[in-house]
Amino acid sequence: MALRWTGPAFWVVAWLVAGIFANEFNVLRSPESVIFRQGSWPIPGERIPDLAALSMGFSVEEDLSWPGLAVGDLFRRPRATVLVTVTGINKLMLPENSISYPVENAVPFNLDGVANAIHTLFSEETPVVLQLAPSEERVYMVGKANSVFEDLSVTLRQLRNRLFQDNSILNSLPLNSLSRNNEVDLLFLSELQVLHDITSLLSRHKHLAKDHSPDLYSLELSGLEEIGKRYGEDSQQFKDASQILADSLQKFADEIYNLYGGNAVVEVVTVKTYDTPFVRKSRSILETSQTTPGNQYNIGYPYNFNYAVVFNIILWIMIGLIIAVIVISYNLWNMDPGYDSIIYRMTNQKIRMD
Repeated sequence: MALRWTGPAFWVVAWLVAGIFANEFNVLRSPESVIFRQGSWPIPGERIPDLAALSMGFSVEEDLSWPGLAVGDLFRRPRATVLVTVTGINKLMLPENSISYPVENAVPFNLDGVANAIHTLFSEETPVVLQLAPSEERVYMVGKANSVFEDLSVTLRQLRNRLFQDNSILNSLPLNSLSRNNEVDLLFLSELQVLHDITSLLSRHKHLAKDHSPDLYSLELSGLEEIGKRYGEDSQQFKDASQILADSLQKFADEIYNLYGGNAVVEVVTVKTYDTPFVRKSRSILETSQTTPGNQYNIGYPYNFNYAVVFNIILWIMIGLIIAVIVISYNLWNMDPGYDSIIYRMTNQKIRMD
């Protein structure tokens, strides 16, 4: 009896595991200095920002014991990291050469910590730090590269007007079952327009991709989720939109990779639904600094990425000074004035001469 139920039991367990780890983390392009290993190791959803930080060469507060990311070239870090989050679907039909991992505990996340680290360490240079969600009109930019992306369409009215311009993607993109007259379809297409406009702006300002400061792009796309709610996930519109999005993301990844000379990481996270709601304050497109509210509960301040470095510098300097004081004090205490001090030597010679 046990042997009879071994096969069905195995498939039930496999189905349950697939249901738990249905969401995916995909690596579309990565340089040789960042090594992602092939495997099916699940990555916790809340550790995705730490994974992005480690791949860029930043330290994290808590070690990430995940075998998918290997130690690469420590002296050649990627000049750009692009993380695109797609909601409303478990998996996109991405090319087979992409590396994918299951995501467990899909919770909302953001790259604010990585953005703050870049802005703090490279404030005097021109890093590109762009975080946006077109459907929510939520945009966050920091750094001196803001002026380049000021013309980027982000509000729903700007996106709609941008789609009906002569050089929009509507003139070259096969819509199939999607319609230009439906607001939900236009919302989905406007997000693809944002991807196209980002690469167009970078191609016109290639100096941003050639400097030594790392760049960060965090994009959240929910247009496909709205299409699924409007037409249903079994509809032809949803299938066409999924294929169009997969092709557009691969094209976007290739263009970003080429603009940065093959030194960029492009990642895509697909999430069907989040386990917890995402509450986040909207930010201005021209915001260059962040204000921290008063500590009314007397809670300790959060440590930044430089805490470990500063702590080690101060610690070892103090240890060196303590050892130096001990050695000098010991030598002075055991010094023979007649032989070890030049003052007493000269005094003795002078007495003898007299």
